[in-house]
Amino acid sequence: MTKNETFDRVRGPELELATTLGKGDDALVIGLIAPESDDDAGTSSDSEPTLVIGDGVLDDAQAEAISTAVRRLGATGSHGEITRLPAPDGLAVDVVVAVGLGDAATVDDADQLRQAAGIAARELDGIEQAATTLSALDLAAAAEGLFLGAYRFDLYRTDKTRPKKAPPARITLLVDDKGKTAKADLAHAVAVADSVAIARDFVNTPPSHLFPEEFAERARQLGSAAGLKVEVLDDEALEKAGYGGIIGVGKGSSRLPRLVRLIHTGKKNAKKVALVGKGITFDTGGISIKPAANMDHMTSDMGGAAAVIAATILAARLDLDVSVIATVPMAENMPSSTAQRPGDVLTQYGGTTVEVLNTDAEGRLILADAIVRAAEDEPDYLIDTATLTGAQMVALGARTPGVMGTEEFRDRVAALSREVGENGWAMPLPAELRGDLKSRVADLANVTNHRNGGMLSAGLFLKEFVPSSVGWAHIDIAGPAFNTGGPWGYTPKGGTGVPVRTIARVLSDIAENG
Repeated sequence: MTKNETFDRVRGPELELATTLGKGDDALVIGLIAPESDDDAGTSSDSEPTLVIGDGVLDDAQAEAISTAVRRLGATGSHGEITRLPAPDGLAVDVVVAVGLGDAATVDDADQLRQAAGIAARELDGIEQAATTLSALDLAAAAEGLFLGAYRFDLYRTDKTRPKKAPPARITLLVDDKGKTAKADLAHAVAVADSVAIARDFVNTPPSHLFPEEFAERARQLGSAAGLKVEVLDDEALEKAGYGGIIGVGKGSSRLPRLVRLIHTGKKNAKKVALVGKGITFDTGGISIKPAANMDHMTSDMGGAAAVIAATILAARLDLDVSVIATVPMAENMPSSTAQRPGDVLTQYGGTTVEVLNTDAEGRLILADAIVRAAEDEPDYLIDTATLTGAQMVALGARTPGVMGTEEFRDRVAALSREVGENGWAMPLPAELRGDLKSRVADLANVTNHRNGGMLSAGLFLKEFVPSSVGWAHIDIAGPAFNTGGPWGYTPKGGTGVPVRTIARVLSDIAENG
């Protein structure tokens, strides 16, 4: 089982390879491909969906029995549709779960399969062990989807409310050949999915239990276990070094701020990538206090930090040939007699002065400190990510991260994000908005005096602290980091783990292509 060294819990099912069904398998998950359409009206050329059953898993009689059953039950193969049926005679499982994969034109889309596998995984609660033929289409996508779809977070529930039916402890992925290549693909997929689950665990942990000091300690434990070099600065060290943004945001809380540095070193001459993630463990808005409705969602305001920590750990686990240095500021934004006030001026790390017009625009203040510190390491690329602006959701919705930065690297990050199914979308940094960040008394104001282009203005603020020689991408995940609705695909309610897979894919691409 895969355990989290900090939470000491199983984060997902054990995934293993096999060429045939095992004696302990209780359920078989298969895919259904919808019939192709004949014309623009969508009429079907074939009334029956196609079974995805792999080679040698079922005999002809069993395949025919399942095909007949799903047809009689009205299964269409539409994406995400679930059909449960008793296993036919002679098949060594109790139940067959068929999940729709959509039509044949999209069946090669890895994320479509990943989403379907996640949906199927949620249908397996109460089943101890299952097997699947989805791996016949794409082993890695099926493995990631099953692991992430089976994710649950119930650490703070007692037996009174904890679900009686648990997700499966083991899922067997059926393949033709379980040799070296398949084993490597599965190991990579599990490492990626487990790192996403680490980020989800951090986001889902309530702020009563995850505050800056505790967050830093858990990051230290996880980082050390992965072989990373770890450095933690406490509030006294931060104040002494001049981290005015982190101190300014965190001084209103009795739970004082931290800065964590995690370092994975690649081989000689490896490219160097700086990662920065916003770690506000809870955000009331400070003196510019937020409305009470849905303020509990601000337990997710450290989603960027969670993703950066998890992605850096993943780089070490995969032994990527790229040097990764994560700089993670952590603070709690609270109103009190010691909190910063609207109108205060603080001095960021590096010397830039900022007039704080709105204390609820605090994320950019701690990020600015961390970006300047990260730039001192002279990286080739810098990626920062944050649940930064409500404007991201207004512009792009709850599932599409906004990607800003230097154009070439921004577009590269956005394209790779879409490749892995996290759907980052490139956004501009309009020069005309920069003038609206001018301050009456300081070098910069932390907000504009209007609501126009709020996500873009925040990106322009951060741009002031990024050296022009560095390829830079800023990923705003205000909506995508935390799912306030019901589960969908492989995404649960609560923490999603976005954008761990985007960052991991970018790091792999840099390791391969520079």
